[in-house]
Amino acid sequence: MDLLDEKVLRVFEEVVVEKSLARLDVVSRLPRFIAEYLISKYYRRDPVGWVDTVAKIVREYYPDPREKDRVLSRAKRDGRITLIDEYKVVVDLKRNRYYLHIPNLQIYDALVSDAVVERYERILSGLWGIGVLEYRPEIVRAFSSRGKDKIPFTPLILVDFEPFQVYNIDLGSFIDGRSCFTTDEWIDLLIKSIGLNPQVYSVRQKLLLLFRLVPLVEANVNLMELGPRATGKTYLYRNISYYTRIYAGGTISAATLFYHARLRVLGDIGTKDVVVFDEIAKVRFTNPDEMVAKLKDYMVDGHFERGLLKRAHSDCSLVFVGNVELEMGGVLGSILDYLPSFMRDTALVDRVHGLLPGWELPKIQRSELHLAKGYGFAADYLSEILHRLRSHSFEALVSEIFEFIGDYTIRDEKAVRKLLSGFMKLLYPHGEFDRSELERIARLAVELRQYIADMLSDMAPHEFPRKVLEVRVHG
Repeated sequence: MDLLDEKVLRVFEEVVVEKSLARLDVVSRLPRFIAEYLISKYYRRDPVGWVDTVAKIVREYYPDPREKDRVLSRAKRDGRITLIDEYKVVVDLKRNRYYLHIPNLQIYDALVSDAVVERYERILSGLWGIGVLEYRPEIVRAFSSRGKDKIPFTPLILVDFEPFQVYNIDLGSFIDGRSCFTTDEWIDLLIKSIGLNPQVYSVRQKLLLLFRLVPLVEANVNLMELGPRATGKTYLYRNISYYTRIYAGGTISAATLFYHARLRVLGDIGTKDVVVFDEIAKVRFTNPDEMVAKLKDYMVDGHFERGLLKRAHSDCSLVFVGNVELEMGGVLGSILDYLPSFMRDTALVDRVHGLLPGWELPKIQRSELHLAKGYGFAADYLSEILHRLRSHSFEALVSEIFEFIGDYTIRDEKAVRKLLSGFMKLLYPHGEFDRSELERIARLAVELRQYIADMLSDMAPHEFPRKVLEVRVHG
């Protein structure tokens, strides 16, 4: 254990975990934030026998989706089952009933105890945990006796629930704990917390990695990242936060993204902190004209409307991730060659706040070299911290400290302010910093926006002439 690990344990003992344990086969099928929740819970109870305990829990409670019929047969035979899943409850006012979604069993019309919903209200937007489901055929018989021909539910009812997602975190303790670390120590702790080994990255590469977290910690940030495969672009969003939705290529509709008019249900932009468009070159829209127009409107100020839904607002951030091929010195060909047709729209690109140069990050190839060892924040804890920090804004502080120099448009200035606000929340949540340290993050935030300005100039040189953006930190 090195000196940083000792300090991390001393300051944050209850909310950190030995990161290498989460790579064991016993939890390899689980999202990282669930794996680390189970490890932190059972490792502290039994440092010797925890592996067997967790292995049993995963084997019994987290079946492969292909085993759906076996699980349902067990429910029918035993009268109850216990499952790990991301449970979600929807409200049907017409029938005065809650319906439960159980994704692992592909069931979307089970029932849930009112007491569970009242105790864990966030299950209405989706909540990972261990649920106890009882098989209640008598409900079906009672319903049938009233002369109903069609049973509008599956007779499984969630009667007990233990959430994996941290509820009672103290944001103040996190902020106070930051004061115990130097900036470089804090950066290394965050890098470990996202599962990577800080020793194999340069200072600049560490900062680029942490910029990936800005959409998670800052509301309504739109970020693009282009880089080679195997640099961890999508892995971070899938495993570090349960407030994300990832579209890995494929076809996307306005109903799933914004609002489903027939079901009157908000789409992912209305319910998540971050929506990630992965492998953007393969993303397709069911109605491209409608989708691009709605995306452009939404990316301005977070408002959207569709059908009967008028002027809804969300603080969801958007992330566009794509793969590129490399040659000596950088990206092979033009960046524009790697964008889908819907993103070759200057109005849409201008609404992206920054382009993260993922081509500068090394591939993650050897676990013993590139992945984290030692103690970092447990992923479920970090996820909740990032979520709660979204309600704080550092934009007033950014306006006070930084001066923007050059031919900034309103969108340029807004973009850099939001990138800096998010990054300062990550590095300086306690609001204390050495202004000399701000130079490097300010230059990097402006550089991310400069890439966007350069792309716009390449796409429409007459409308977007070349310019250089700079920033100055007030002494």
